[in-house]
Amino acid sequence: MSVKFYNENAENFFKDTVKADMSYNYNYFIKNLSEETGEILDLGCGSGRDSKYFIELGYKVTAIDLSPVLAEKASKYIGQGVIVIDMKNIDFKDKFIGVWACASLLHLSYEEILETLNKIYTSLKNNGVVYASFKVGSQDYEKNDRKFTCFTKERFSKLLEKSDFYLEDIFETSDVRVGRGDEKWLNVILKKI
Repeated sequence: MSVKFYNENAENFFKDTVKADMSYNYNYFIKNLSEETGEILDLGCGSGRDSKYFIELGYKVTAIDLSPVLAEKASKYIGQGVIVIDMKNIDFKDKFIGVWACASLLHLSYEEILETLNKIYTSLKNNGVVYASFKVGSQDYEKNDRKFTCFTKERFSKLLEKSDFYLEDIFETSDVRVGRGDEKWLNVILKKI
């Protein structure tokens, strides 16, 4: 199970990700938000890097993660509590202007991603925006006790046909972590309309 990996490798994961430059993706997400103020859900906040960025911009952030060890580190880093919960169990309604799911939904199965997207949809206000990222590929795999559900543009578009979300954009980027530039990510911007 993925949480075991993050509990056992929290220190290294924190150091490897906390300084990664996500500015291109941040800008893409923020320009699609319909409101300049409001609350963002950081779904699987990891190191807290993204929560901290949004907080510093003046947004209210609800940060969640399944790993209690990582949540504790993120909480210290961002200066507020991180809720330890399985993202499959979120239960918010019309609360957020945006949901940020950077490299987090990919640890769920295809079916679980669809179910969780439906819960995210319910959690968003009208015109709410989701950013999510997945490893590019047509084959799912397991590595170091972690599941990875991968997507091509075509595979993700098929998944979305079973959802109420509108696909605002879909694009590929290279991994921004040091030494990982060859790894490709599929990024999606979804809207609740």
